Amino acid sequence: MEWIKLIGIAIIVVGFIYKLDTIATVVLASLVTALVSGVSLVEFLEILGREFSNQRVLTIFMVTLPLVGLSETFGLKQRSIDLIQKIKGLTVGSFYTIYFFFRELDGFFAIRLGGQPQFVRPLVQPMGQAAAESQLGRKLTEQESEALKARAAANDNFANFFAQNTFVGAGGVLLVGGTLDQLGYESNYAGIASASLIVAGVALLVVGLYNYLFDRKLLANKLSKGKDE
Repeated sequence: MEWIKLIGIAIIVVGFIYKLDTIATVVLASLVTALVSGVSLVEFLEILGREFSNQRVLTIFMVTLPLVGLSETFGLKQRSIDLIQKIKGLTVGSFYTIYFFFRELDGFFAIRLGGQPQFVRPLVQPMGQAAAESQLGRKLTEQESEALKARAAANDNFANFFAQNTFVGAGGVLLVGGTLDQLGYESNYAGIASASLIVAGVALLVVGLYNYLFDRKLLANKLSKGKDE
């Protein structure tokens, strides 16, 4: 009956299928798994509390949520949009490429701007939309707006993924170097970070082209709509 210990997986799958509360589903799955595995309720609560305490750094992002709310309340989003609209000739593609560059730069200095909910969604995406509306001279359609949201998130993910190891003390660099040490190879942490810099540079060129082609696509849509009118 060892298979019964896998019941927690089934509970999680069912919970996700029926869109139940994620935290409650995971805790319930953990509790059931513990009980069928012979772990007492007290032991389970001790393990849960200890692991939550050990991983509490993962919940630090919650501290930023009130800051995002206050920024929205006092008009940071609108001020950012106004700033973008005043920059003549700025396209949405060039704006996202500039953001990509600074996102890579903050990775090099081990600075974290925030992430999707704290920074991209409330600031970067609206600024990109303002640039696109100035570029097109009209409001965006729902389809175009959704495409911009996806592109803002993609640029942030690309920059974070390809530039996160450009800092010598980054977790990925330490992991690779430590693994090489364990396998008996001579690790060079600075060399790993230097190789990551090359990757980050290539990524900047590729994403810059990716955003440029998106600008061309928007311009083509603008011209075609103008002819239709």
